Amino acid sequence: MDNKQLEEFVKSIDQDLEIRNGKQFTEVTLLPSQLYAIAKLLREKEEAQFDFLFNLTGVDYGQDLGVVYHLRSTVHGHSIVLKTRTSDRVNPNIDSVSDLWETANLHEREVYDLLGIKFTNHPDLRRLFLDSSWGFPLRKDYVDDINIVTK
Repeated sequence: MDNKQLEEFVKSIDQDLEIRNGKQFTEVTLLPSQLYAIAKLLREKEEAQFDFLFNLTGVDYGQDLGVVYHLRSTVHGHSIVLKTRTSDRVNPNIDSVSDLWETANLHEREVYDLLGIKFTNHPDLRRLFLDSSWGFPLRKDYVDDINIVTK
């Protein structure tokens, strides 16, 4: 599918999704509550078969924390980007997709470690690089007086 066909396919799943065709990828913005169900459909539907999660990254947008997922179908050769965000900076929670794509396991742990986003139903959510004495150093509001990191 080309980007226009992907857009139509995603609209057939949910007409209310925010879809934008970027220069390279079709981008779908989802609420955290929609993420898992849509991701599962994109993986399982024969027309899509997004069987490869090739990137998952956390983002601090300032007011919101978000996660961006880059998916590819090795069967059909098309790619798509899913984006979700939460305004809850105190207890940010997003559903884990690690049961859909095994590679999400370590990616989600990295995002948790560096941004503090918790992934509901993750099989082993614990810090990957830092010990518990650290905060979340990739947040824009992170301050570390010992290492002289300020916002």
